Amino acid sequence: MKQVKRMKPLFLVVVYIAVVTLPLILSVWLGGPPRQFHQELASGLGMLAFSMILMEFILSGRFKAISKGIGMDVTMRFHQIMARTALVFALLHPFLYQGTPSGGPRPWDPTRALTITTDFSALSTGIVAYLLLAGLVVMAIGRTQLGYKYETWRLLHGLGALLIAVLLLHHTVYAGRYGSQPVMTWVWLALTGVAVGSLLSVYLVVPIWQKARPWRVSSVVQLTPKQWEVTVEPDGHRGLDYKAGQFVWLNVGHSTFSMNENPFSICSAPAAGPELSFMIKELGDFTRTVGQIEAGTMAYVDGPYGNLSVDARTEPGVALIAGGVGLAPLLGILRQMRLTGDSRKVKVIYGNRKIDQIAYREELDAEDTVYVLSEPPETWHGETGFIDAALMDRVFSEQEFSEWGFVMCGPAIMMDIVEEHLIGRGTPSHRILSERFNYD
Repeated sequence: MKQVKRMKPLFLVVVYIAVVTLPLILSVWLGGPPRQFHQELASGLGMLAFSMILMEFILSGRFKAISKGIGMDVTMRFHQIMARTALVFALLHPFLYQGTPSGGPRPWDPTRALTITTDFSALSTGIVAYLLLAGLVVMAIGRTQLGYKYETWRLLHGLGALLIAVLLLHHTVYAGRYGSQPVMTWVWLALTGVAVGSLLSVYLVVPIWQKARPWRVSSVVQLTPKQWEVTVEPDGHRGLDYKAGQFVWLNVGHSTFSMNENPFSICSAPAAGPELSFMIKELGDFTRTVGQIEAGTMAYVDGPYGNLSVDARTEPGVALIAGGVGLAPLLGILRQMRLTGDSRKVKVIYGNRKIDQIAYREELDAEDTVYVLSEPPETWHGETGFIDAALMDRVFSEQEFSEWGFVMCGPAIMMDIVEEHLIGRGTPSHRILSERFNYD
């Protein structure tokens, strides 16, 4: 069983490489009249950029097999890196031709000795896609600084990606030396179809499925001045089959086809029953109004996603390290361990800025919990500052570093510091689980 779990991420990586390089391999096999190296390199980079862009649809398409296999954290990091790599390839692509007017099989070019067409209609779609791709990546990287709504960004990101895919398909087939060949045309059509299909599954198929499995808000409880617990219950169905630590996309009070859905970790335990609880902090447009949600409001859930779970793991102890609202999935894990009589040892590190931000304190006090405040009051006798290497060394022994499993969720900088220190102290990477929600 362990071998299967370890092979799955490798299998997904192999599939990714195979799909991305398939058009390039087929082009080499199909061949063509000899050309200068820089022209072949230009074509190769263009094909790689297009196939990588199409695979981006899959990486961000909320497929459970991927998120459970390698984790949403790794998936989204990979999504970011590959998007930027595709942009670099796309930016280099036209300049490597060095202005050589050429193209695929045309009436005026029966020998197919050239590389790109002089027909501007075929080139224009590539130029527009070129500019759109750069804009899409910049908007994603600067989403927080630009300050527009998450729902607006999500809509623009999806429509922009779809438009880029269609434009590149036209450009590749009508302007490309290799794309104009029948075999390659069908390959590009198939890959584009799969990419667009993944987008439709998220925005059409999933909403239709959700419509038949509604939920209703059963309670909204204020935990701290700006943190709330929202609980939903299944309406006419058995609920959700999930593992403690996973997350879902939650839509409260809107149509299933609305863009108003957000990812939230489940802080309740599967063993507690069908209700799902979420710890939500007032941050964005939806979360600022969470306290106004009324009991009975219709809700929809898409999930579960993620692999932040300690089920079936064999480590003798579990360390739960949370920053702020990152406590949510770790609380779900802690609650599940209690309800199932899990005998593993548990230590909790919970960091916040101020004392009034500490949630579920009565529940956490029953465990070996270390509270950390960066702005403590004068009467505070606990840890101060941030969750860093020095704190980790005070809390965990050498044996615990080498044998325990470490699960963390919180600000990216906290997790980066903790992960780096754990690796430095000899903790194997497969014993470190983390999840982020702040992605571009």
